[in-house]
Amino acid sequence: MSALLEVRDLGFAWPGQTPLFQDLNLSVGPGVSLVTGDEQCGKTTLLRLLAGEMVPKTGHLAFSGQTIDSACEAWHRQVFWIHPQTEVHDQICASDWFASLPARYPRFSRQALADLIEGFGLEPHLAKPMYMLSTGSKRKVWLSAAFAANAPLTLIDQPFAALDGPAIRFLRELLQDAADVPDRVWVIADFEAPADVPLSGTIAL
Repeated sequence: MSALLEVRDLGFAWPGQTPLFQDLNLSVGPGVSLVTGDEQCGKTTLLRLLAGEMVPKTGHLAFSGQTIDSACEAWHRQVFWIHPQTEVHDQICASDWFASLPARYPRFSRQALADLIEGFGLEPHLAKPMYMLSTGSKRKVWLSAAFAANAPLTLIDQPFAALDGPAIRFLRELLQDAADVPDRVWVIADFEAPADVPLSGTIAL
């Protein structure tokens, strides 16, 4: 299986702290890969670096041969990432945020979004401002967008956190399907591997 996501000699440190990553090398193929490790080991930071949300101190990151460039709008159209604790969208409702996404993601599927809204039981919450949603409901909004966007690279931090039982089962089914897609990469960060989801690789930090 050929790698789509390549990380070479990655280095990163928060100001005044010891390096979080030093000469990190990764090759990630299509399907679902897991980033795992203890608290504060850099799981979320790695996702933010892969998304181009932050700039590494050293190293080179590329997807399908394209350099991951935080200043390049074209790259941001190829990757889906949202920090699960962000408050940036708190003042708008979920339906308005969903409506803004097709302009950013060329392969965004409105039909898939409708199915995801139904599967996660989001219909009663679509008209509410985001700040009114519970942590679990807000995470369902982010997850629905992630799967509907159809981005070549999708990054999800702790996808199962705060979800109820039916949502966990639905998400597990979605990840099982994602594992079989030959031209997309899913990188999820969590403390343990999701049950019954075939992984193309594990990145232990």
